[in-house]
Order: sequence, then C-alpha cells, then structure tokens
Amino acid sequence: MSNKTEIRYLSPVDIEKRQQNKYCRFKKMGIQYIDYKDPEFLMRFLNEQGKILPRRITGNSMKFQRRLAVAVKRARQIALLPFVGDNLK
Repeated sequence: MSNKTEIRYLSPVDIEKRQQNKYCRFKKMGIQYIDYKDPEFLMRFLNEQGKILPRRITGNSMKFQRRLAVAVKRARQIALLPFVGDNLK
C-alpha cells in the first residue's frame, strides 16, 4: 500500500528519547574537581585517536566540559595522556 518513492524520516520522538538518556555525570555524582592526574578516568572522554569527545555525545554540561578539556590538556602536557594515539582503547 505504500509507494516505493515514499521517503521516511526518523520521528522526533526517537530523538527526544535519546536526549533524555544523556546526563551530566559530574552533576549526578557530585564531582566538583576533575583530577588531571587520573588518566584512566580521563580516557573515558577520549576517542580512539585521542580527541576529546564533544558534549553532544558525552552529555556533559558546558561547565564540566570546559573543566574536562582543561584537565585533559594538562594531563597531555605532563605526559599522562598522549596527544595522538592510534589504538588507545
């Protein structure tokens, strides 16, 4: 009964459900200070190449995303995290 030329798009309901599952881990757990000396924790917010994951993927608030970026950059400077990595995970 449907035409072959009919184009179907994702419904906005699915997109809204996905956004509800995102939350700021730092606010939920009550973390005020992101320790740059803990590379295992910071690795959760990096992709395979060593880039910092964006807010839209991690769900962090803007305040904590900035703090996370500073912590990752500090950890890179003192060689706890690599600047570039081929297979980090």
